[in-house]
Parts: sequence; structure tokens; C-alpha cells
Amino acid sequence: MLLRHTTDKVKERKALTVNPAKTCQPVGAMYAALGIHGCLPHSHGSQGCCSYHRSTLTRHYKEPVMAATSSFTEGSSVFGGQSNLLQGIGNIFSIYDPDIIAVHSTCLSETIGDDLGQIVAKARTDGKVPEGKHVIQAATPSYVGSHVTGYANMLEGIVKYFATNTDKLINQINLLAGWIEPSDMKELKRILSLMGVNSVLLPDTSDVLDTPMTGKYTMYPKGGTTIPEMVSMGDSLYSVGLGEWGTQKAAIALDNQCKVKFSIEDLPIGLKATDRFIQTLSKVGSVSVPESINDERGKLVDAITDMHQYLYGKRVALWGDPDQLIPLTEFLVDMDMKPVYIVSGTPGKSFDKRMKAILGDRVPEAKFKNGAAADMHLMHQWIKEESVDLLIGNTYGKYISRDENIPFVRMGFPIIDRIGHSYFSTMGYMGGLRILEKMLAVIMDYQDANCPEESFELTM
Repeated sequence: MLLRHTTDKVKERKALTVNPAKTCQPVGAMYAALGIHGCLPHSHGSQGCCSYHRSTLTRHYKEPVMAATSSFTEGSSVFGGQSNLLQGIGNIFSIYDPDIIAVHSTCLSETIGDDLGQIVAKARTDGKVPEGKHVIQAATPSYVGSHVTGYANMLEGIVKYFATNTDKLINQINLLAGWIEPSDMKELKRILSLMGVNSVLLPDTSDVLDTPMTGKYTMYPKGGTTIPEMVSMGDSLYSVGLGEWGTQKAAIALDNQCKVKFSIEDLPIGLKATDRFIQTLSKVGSVSVPESINDERGKLVDAITDMHQYLYGKRVALWGDPDQLIPLTEFLVDMDMKPVYIVSGTPGKSFDKRMKAILGDRVPEAKFKNGAAADMHLMHQWIKEESVDLLIGNTYGKYISRDENIPFVRMGFPIIDRIGHSYFSTMGYMGGLRILEKMLAVIMDYQDANCPEESFELTM
């Protein structure tokens, strides 16, 4: 029966979330840590928590995700996990030999009141951290925020620990990546290369969670931001954060600690957001926009023009992370589509303001919400009230797609029933083309499957 009993009567809920449009903070912290070269994430909590975080990432990226755990027992759960973490740090360096251990907390350790900073400092005092090795930490209780805020907290912890100002400016910019795919990080580096902008990308999960099969297992793949690169960020000319939710805390920390000025841009999804990103790179990097980038923009504009008749007026429901939803919604509006229902489980005060600015009078019927009560149940209730032509979001929307017979494009996190997201980017102008192609494919497939015989056409 799946979700067929969902009603169209929306009632205000304050203490109940049904099918949340998010995952928990430690998942994000673990993903951010994997974007550092030679880093082993460590979950300070129970084995079950760590297993869930690892399995969620493994299912999405189809790659083995390595992480350690403090393995809380009943005693640790009552009296605290300091001894577990101290012993764990010593064992990890002895057995697995990472360059960095990135410790994040969980509900259990946060509820007990474990002070990660104090425990890590004691590990150094007790000689459990070998010379030349590093331990960083971030507080990420699962009962607040989401995987995006956990990612942001770990990114902030990385910057605070490594970035160093020597008063010797380096001709480079810091590019702080919000929660995006390894393929997206590769695309960002390609764009930076075409623009001729020297940069440090943090974190960088490309060549970490999209590695080739060589027949030989490597616990620490070749990818990831290196320690010298992270240290050098304190002497960069400027920082650009991609996504307010994922990067603003780290950008502020860099400014406070090393006096590196910054701006926060939207993830370059679609036309206008990519335009702004390219213009920012041109300005802060003091470079001109190459013809190859202009050509890519022209191809996207051409495809939008050609396909406008099939997308015009299509009603769309979206869910996922705010940093992705904001530019994606803008992209849909630019193509004269109607994003009418938008939910994100990640809290944040500026979500309403941004959505109102994007939708304005162009989609007056739009409903949007973020935070704990913005869940997939609310999304389905809205769709029950008045249906849509297209769904865009993570795998958990497939139940609504099946029950309501609505075309579905998978974007965001997690995607556990399809592949491709790790290898094909949705960033930049070429990523916009991919989004356009994916939407058209499911819309036209639906049309072919449901039209009468006399309307079944060979061409678009």
C-alpha cells in the first residue's frame, strides 16, 4: 500500500517528523572528513551509529567508506567515553597509520556531555598522537541540524585547525565546497583550470569516493585536500564559499583567524547561479572569462531555448538540501517551469527569504518550508491537494512517484537506487545541460507511456 493512506489535510505539527527530508549530522561530518587526504573519520559513539553513517555513504557512493568508532558500551553510555576515545586514538595511529583523525560526536556522547576538545588535548598530552600526526574534532549531535550542518561543523573544525597565516600572501583563492558530489568537485576544478585561477578546494572528495577499480585496495586514496594545501589557506588572497549552509561557518572562521576576506555564493547550479560564480572567479582571480566557458554557456542557453515548449508551465516538487534547492529553484523558474512545492529538513532562517525572492510573483501558488516539520509527509500531502508534473529529489521520493504516477529525477543525497551522480556533475553550464536532459528524459518517457496510440510520435 506504500503511502496511499496519506491524506490531503495538512495539520500543523510541532513535535512529530514523518519521513524526514534529511539525514543526521555525523553523516555530513564523515563526508567532509573523507575530503581530506590521508584522513580517517572517527565516530565518538556506539558501533551502531558508526555503521549507519558508513552504510549511508557507502550506499550512495557505491564505494567502501572507512571510519573508526569509540564503540560505546553500557558503561561508556553512563560514565562517558573518554577512555574509549583515548585508547581508540592510540590504536588507530598504531594500526591504520592515517595522517589525520577527524573525530565527530554523536547523540550518545553529546547527551553524556563528553568534551571532545578536552579529550583530544589529553590524547596529545598523554603522547597518543605521534609527531607529525593530527587529530581534529567537531560537535555533531544528531538531534539538531542535519547532515548539511554536520558537514559545515567539520569543515569549520578543519579550517580552524590547519589554516595558518604567515603574512606572506599566496596568489590563490580558497574555494570552500558545500555538500556536493565527487563529480561536482571535479567539475569545479575543471572550471578553475579553464579560468586560470590558482586555488585550494576544501574539501575534495574526487578521487576518494569515485576511485577506479585497479585490483588493489587503498585505504587512503590519492584524492583529498592535502595538509600543506590546508595550511596555505591562511595566506590566500580570498575565500569563496559555495553554499551558505555548508560553508559560511568555515569562511567566517578563516576570516577571524587569518583575515582572509570572503564571499558566499550559491552552488553553481543552472544558468544564473553559474553566471554569478564565473563572475566572482573572474573578479577575485583577476582573470578574464575564456571563450570555452562562454561556449558552454551558449550551449546551455541553446538547449533551454530548443526545449522550452516541453518544460513551460510544468509544476515541480523538490526536496533536499537548501544549498542545492535555492539555485535549482532559480534555474527552474528561469526555464518558465513552476516549482510549487519545496521542502528541506535542514533548518536556517534565510531559506524563506531566498525562496520568496526567487519565486515572487512568478510562482504565487508556491509552498515551501524548511526545518524539522518540513518532511516527505508534508510534501505528499501538498501533492495530494494538487498534483505536479515532475519530482526532483533524493531516493526517498520514489514512493510518492510510484503512488501518484509522477515522473521523478533523482538529485541530492542520498541516492541509493541509481548510479551516475558520483561520475556526472550537475555543476556549471555543462551540469545544467545534464539536469535539463534528465528532466526531459523522464517527462518524455511519461508522455510516451501514457499517451493514446494516435498521439504516439517518433520525434519530439
